[in-house]
Amino acid sequence: MMDTTPLADAYRTLLDAAATVADAADTSPVPPDGEWNAEQILAHVALVNAATLTAASSVAAGANTTYDNRMAQDAWTIDRVITLAGGNAGLRERIRLQGDALCALGGPALSDAELDTPVPTLLLSKGTVLVDRPMPLRDLITGLAAVELPGHTAQLLALLPEGAGAAR
Repeated sequence: MMDTTPLADAYRTLLDAAATVADAADTSPVPPDGEWNAEQILAHVALVNAATLTAASSVAAGANTTYDNRMAQDAWTIDRVITLAGGNAGLRERIRLQGDALCALGGPALSDAELDTPVPTLLLSKGTVLVDRPMPLRDLITGLAAVELPGHTAQLLALLPEGAGAAR
């Protein structure tokens, strides 16, 4: 069984940062050109979570699956998720629930053999291919805790005005 404590901690830290940024929304600067605002960051995370949940659920069902993060970077899709979730508060709740589900799947629900299942993976960041090869499902899940969520936590905190402090 995989230890999902780091994943749960990464979700908690991200959600704390998102709440801090939401509380400072009226003083928060506009992100630099080409960067996302808080809602766009949260929608992107929700889409990445959904893709990871899809891959994990497919493996649990014995189905073939792939992992491709391009839809999580699509501007129209991001805006649509913001609308469907009801904005910042709805996105934070969605992410909290998705995190709970991923911790459950990565923890007691999936066997080591399932977590070691190779998943054809395509990961891009700002148009640059980071990964284009099969990865164990386990690595997709732990990658959220090690890279994806901390990166977006830092991105959220960078939106705070100078001297506003860290996440609560």
